[in-house]
Amino acid sequence: MSRPAALSAAAAGVAALVAAWLLLQPEDVGQGAGLSMAETEALPKLREDFRMQNKSVFILGASGETGRVLLKEILEQGLFSKVTLIGRRRLTLDEEAYKNVNQEVVDFEKLDDYASAFQGHDVGFCCLGTTRKKAGAEGFVRVDHDYVLKSAELAKSGGCKHFNLLSSKGADKSSNFLYLQVKGEVEARVEELKFDRYSIFRPGVLLCDRQESRPGEWLVRKFFGSLPESWAQGQSVPVTTVVRAMLNNVVRPSDRKKELLDNKAIHHLGKADDSLKP
Repeated sequence: MSRPAALSAAAAGVAALVAAWLLLQPEDVGQGAGLSMAETEALPKLREDFRMQNKSVFILGASGETGRVLLKEILEQGLFSKVTLIGRRRLTLDEEAYKNVNQEVVDFEKLDDYASAFQGHDVGFCCLGTTRKKAGAEGFVRVDHDYVLKSAELAKSGGCKHFNLLSSKGADKSSNFLYLQVKGEVEARVEELKFDRYSIFRPGVLLCDRQESRPGEWLVRKFFGSLPESWAQGQSVPVTTVVRAMLNNVVRPSDRKKELLDNKAIHHLGKADDSLKP
């Protein structure tokens, strides 16, 4: 078998294993119900009220697929008076829409030296993440646990009131799978910081056109993208839907200290505006 064919076969095997694994995962215990019609109809007014508060936001992981779409949607909706990206390198943002975006370049290995980057933000979105394949087990833990937790600590110290964490379906600190274990552990550690409001998003397979090549993920996305929507909603979700769920949630007043939105809740909240279209 040629090397390309072998790689394709391996990727297909990975896709099949991931699909099977997701089918066996128990449902997350979170907020699975959708918005009422009254809540959905209130969204435009909630957005306008939110804009009037002139809040500041930071995004961690804006170079990734979810962070990139989140930044675009935030700017299109004009929800925040100040938008700051915190990352290890400066992003090239040539379009006019991005001209007022602030960028803070930090060394994640020495985050204490960059505490000022986390000061003065009302809302924070953390979309940091890598893979074990890309960074190795140790590197994965360092990014998805250590960097995330330290960033959250600095955000809390800097005055952030509402911290939003992109996690994963099945996250569980007692899991035997490293990926899910780390995701669950960091969820719990961030909760201990006691933000005024802490929102966790646990999507399934993210459906997107990823810029970097990951053949296995591509096959998994194609697999879930071909399934009936009613079934796929439990296991996968478009990145755009995740981002819109995040923003629809942030404008909603809440007295909950912690919110856990599973894949189903993300679908309902992220597509709420569809029901308002004529």
